Amino acid sequence: MKAVPAWRRIPWPPLIYLAAIAASVVLGLLVPLPRITGPFGNVLYAIGWLVIIAVIALWATSFRAMRRAGTTLDPSGEPSHLLTGGPFSITRNPIYLANTLLLFGVGFIAGNWWFILLGIVAAILTQKIAIEFEEKVLAEKFGRKYRDYAKKVRRWI
Repeated sequence: MKAVPAWRRIPWPPLIYLAAIAASVVLGLLVPLPRITGPFGNVLYAIGWLVIIAVIALWATSFRAMRRAGTTLDPSGEPSHLLTGGPFSITRNPIYLANTLLLFGVGFIAGNWWFILLGIVAAILTQKIAIEFEEKVLAEKFGRKYRDYAKKVRRWI
């Protein structure tokens, strides 16, 4: 493996999502977007809670699979195993997907559309800063096995 530049060793995804949460709260207070009320607002509220439940399930199954395989939970660490089962059979990035869905769920529950907008921005930044690099590392380390997996399983959903 080649030496990884210092800036790549920073665990960017959690920082990106935390920044998106903080910015959503601040923007929601300073520049609130219109709320959806009435029956449709109630439906979005309920959907938000269902999304949060899905996020918890996705986190739990992903972290359990990674611990069982003995691979790193650090997004800037070097993976020791290629995970292709469980949530990794549905999406190559279940934790990043869960983080994005968390922002969507909170946005629906709170009626703060900044969470939705910045959730999309966080997903794009995570893909550009972390996922594309991680994919190169996985392809280099696991070769054809990773390339075959990437052909079968989508990056997000």
